[in-house]
Amino acid sequence: MFQNLGNLASLIQQAQQAGSQMEEVQQRLKSERVTGTAGAGMIEIEANGLGEVVKVHIDPTLMQKGDAEMIEDLLPAAINQTQAKAKQLHMDAVKSLTDGLNLPGLNEALARFTGNNTPGA
Repeated sequence: MFQNLGNLASLIQQAQQAGSQMEEVQQRLKSERVTGTAGAGMIEIEANGLGEVVKVHIDPTLMQKGDAEMIEDLLPAAINQTQAKAKQLHMDAVKSLTDGLNLPGLNEALARFTGNNTPGA
């Protein structure tokens, strides 16, 4: 019975260490950049590792043509691509942070977070 308490204390200590390191990871992710594009690069979205959009570039030819419908179609595709990359970057950072921790359900939680239904993949 007391051995289980020792295991619980160890898990709590590991979780506390991960929590303190998570703030550092958040700061690092805020400075990292990912880019998504659509329309053969006519629309380019840049976001930080937290998924916050920091820059949008629309090819001037789209603007000159006044092709609002095409811009409206391409923007969501580029944003979604960018956010998927940011999510992956974030997941990789969390995974490296928790590497070696024995936290039940962690792999499944990370898989759900990224939309990847295959735990451990």
